Amino acid sequence: MDYSIRMTAQELLRRLDSPASETALSLFYKDPERSRQRAKALVRGLAEHVSDGETVRLFSAPGRTELGGNHTDHNRGRVLAASIQLDILAAVSPRKDKKVFFRSSGFDDVELDLSDLGRKSEEEGSTRALIRGVAAAFATRGIETGGFTGNAESLVLPGSGLSSSAAVEVLIASIFDRLFGGGRQRSLEIAKIGQWAENEYFGKPSGLMDQAACASGGAVAIDLKDIENPKVKVVPFNPEAAGFALCVVDTRGSHAGLTPDYAAIPDEMKAVAGFFGKTVLRETSLRAVLEHCAELRAGLGDRAVLRALHFFAENDRVPLMTRALEALNAEKDRGAKGKIMDRFLNLVNQSGSSSCMLLQNIYAAGKPREQGISLALALTRIFLETQTAGQTLNGACHGACRVHGGGFAGTIQAYIPLESLPAYTENMETVFGRGALTPLAIRPVGAAEIELPA
Repeated sequence: MDYSIRMTAQELLRRLDSPASETALSLFYKDPERSRQRAKALVRGLAEHVSDGETVRLFSAPGRTELGGNHTDHNRGRVLAASIQLDILAAVSPRKDKKVFFRSSGFDDVELDLSDLGRKSEEEGSTRALIRGVAAAFATRGIETGGFTGNAESLVLPGSGLSSSAAVEVLIASIFDRLFGGGRQRSLEIAKIGQWAENEYFGKPSGLMDQAACASGGAVAIDLKDIENPKVKVVPFNPEAAGFALCVVDTRGSHAGLTPDYAAIPDEMKAVAGFFGKTVLRETSLRAVLEHCAELRAGLGDRAVLRALHFFAENDRVPLMTRALEALNAEKDRGAKGKIMDRFLNLVNQSGSSSCMLLQNIYAAGKPREQGISLALALTRIFLETQTAGQTLNGACHGACRVHGGGFAGTIQAYIPLESLPAYTENMETVFGRGALTPLAIRPVGAAEIELPA
């Protein structure tokens, strides 16, 4: 049942104050009380901009963390990702016209008219482009959209590799779907809508990993071989239950001027595929690349060959990681679970090494003095070796770390034994600044409306 279709701001606030709301909020958040206060503030803020008696609804879309499959999605590879507890929460009221008014704390207000769904070059890279693009994607599917007034707050750190843009896309898509489309779109279709808006209107080439993880919820293994019908498998994963804190460390490097570095990765991979008359690397094979290695390096350069080798290794690694998580969920014996977690973390470390040595997205060649990711990875490995020397914690590996997301600047991902997290946090924040480390929790619910019982 959709509890909130005709709910006013006053009724929504009353339900948020009800003890019954804790059950609904706990599906989305580890701290329901804090989230209750956050939701109430957003509803009150929205109520100042809509008429009394207007419908008000709550929507949430999580950020995501990449668990495996670094830079494989744009060549139709396999990825492993998970939605996280950091989200965009929005109080929304539908309008009778085609205008959208969207406010998000810390960002400029967005106003646009959906009567015009044409692509605007001057809007590229903006939230306005994402909203217009999502509405246009619905229109191409023959689904009517309408205007709304929204008041939002994002906890998805921009520039952190946690996919703040994908979270916005699937949030807006969920709003349009629930307000005007009857709530008929499955999470994968919501993800495709968001990706299309990002590619076509926002102006950023991307695969489907970010949007699929944000839309689906939980950890998801995604196989993009058939780009029109990718395979998505939910794989429950709770690192804390295995004795580890999953976290990201923001090295606070600048992303300015890095667009050519990011673009070069898919371009070089696709150039290798093009040598064989194919579009993407998924259509060829490691064997073919090895057999023609001399010709490839002569024509495309060594780095292109190395990046192709990374793709094949990483693409084969994702199913191994997925099977390890499935085995972890099925196993009851604590000692056996520790060995399985050890296997998974070793694969995480292999992924990180491949990104360093083959993919080479640890630092930008044009900025050799700025190597925050390399430094964070080195410090993490030294920390884990020092803190756990001669020990085996929880029957599992000492920990793991890898580059997170696009690379070159930004964040690393680390699995740290729970008892070592305070010391690791102090270590990282001494170097990279207060608040550089963010613990992550995998959220089981993707982009959705938060429905509150009476």
